[in-house]
Amino acid sequence: MKKLLFLLVFAFSMAQLGAQGKVSTLSEDRNFRIPLIGEKAPSFTAESTNGKINFPEDFGHNWKILFSHPQDFTPVCSTELLELAYLQDEFDKLGVKLAVISTDPVVQHVQWKAALESVNLNNRGTVKIKFPIIADEKVLISQEYGMIHQESNSTRSVRGVFIIDPDNIIQAIYFYPKAVGRNTDELIRLISALKATTEANVLTPANWKPGNDVLIPYGPNANLDKSEVLPEGYYQLAWFMKYKKTN
Repeated sequence: MKKLLFLLVFAFSMAQLGAQGKVSTLSEDRNFRIPLIGEKAPSFTAESTNGKINFPEDFGHNWKILFSHPQDFTPVCSTELLELAYLQDEFDKLGVKLAVISTDPVVQHVQWKAALESVNLNNRGTVKIKFPIIADEKVLISQEYGMIHQESNSTRSVRGVFIIDPDNIIQAIYFYPKAVGRNTDELIRLISALKATTEANVLTPANWKPGNDVLIPYGPNANLDKSEVLPEGYYQLAWFMKYKKTN
């Protein structure tokens, strides 16, 4: 009897430990660190609607946008992919390569892509989707990019955007809730601003748009003389707000 009791207690203890392990693993599996601005973009190989993709290497020395969505055939994400498709020529002019990713399989991506290409959004006509839609069925890529959030969903990537420079360094990140569509015009503005600030030693003010004047950086020991005469093409609103004219 004692032996039987011991075995029952042992089995119960092991079951408890197993359950705790599962809970711990689930919690850990659902929380992954987001790669931050200034860090190298994680590399991965995956199947897509354009064939096998090695990201970001296959996209060359270009700016890149990795655009995630939680599920195919969802209404908000459908409008977002169509808006990206309408802007493909603009992204090409900026030297930007697009890649979309979700945890659905390639066969479903192909079906969704075909369905989207038959939609006339806002009476602009139909459009062909040239960028790849990447399959992440095992959720490994979404985990690597910190796109599986505990309070959102354990198997669906959240709606994130990673903007990556030609050296494959992450330069901007943002996440949106599932119910709110992302602004694709803001993507164009943000990429334009990043290119402007990296190609010249300037900053962009709030609500900046291409063609607007830019700010010039100043150090902590900046000249505080308000009577300072700036070179032609420059002006200031305050000693700490100096602008360079674009036109």
